[in-house]
Amino acid sequence: MGLLKSIFTWWDGATIGTRLFTSRAGKKIGSDGLGNVYFEGGVGIDGRPRRWVIYAGPNDASRVPPEWHAWLHHYADGPPDQSLPPPRGWEAPARANMTGTREAYRPAGALEAGGVRAAATGDYEAWSPDAA
Repeated sequence: MGLLKSIFTWWDGATIGTRLFTSRAGKKIGSDGLGNVYFEGGVGIDGRPRRWVIYAGPNDASRVPPEWHAWLHHYADGPPDQSLPPPRGWEAPARANMTGTREAYRPAGALEAGGVRAAATGDYEAWSPDAA
C-alpha cells in the first residue's frame, strides 16, 4: 500500500513525483527536530534556487520551524545552523498548529473547557450617544 498511497495522496507525505524530483535534482541541506528534511536544487522562475521540504508525517506547513521557514522563503541565505545565531535560552521550541486536536488552546469559558468563565467585574460601562 505504501507505493500506491504515495502515488495518489498528497496530504500524508511526499508524492511519488516529489520523491523522483528530489532524488534527481535535490541536494539535502539539513533536517529539523521534527524529522522534516530540507532540499535545494534547480533554479526557480525568479532565478533563485528552488527550496522545498519533505515532511516527516502529515503535510502541514505549521510543522516547519521558524528558522527553516526563513530559509525556505530566502530570508536567510544559508541553513539555520550556519546563518542564524544560536537560539536563546528563553526561546521555546516551535510547535505545530494544534487547532482541531486535544492539545488545542481552550480559554476559560470555552465549551470544550467546561463552559464556565469568570464573572464580569462591573468595571465596564457601555457607551451611549446620549451620555456625551
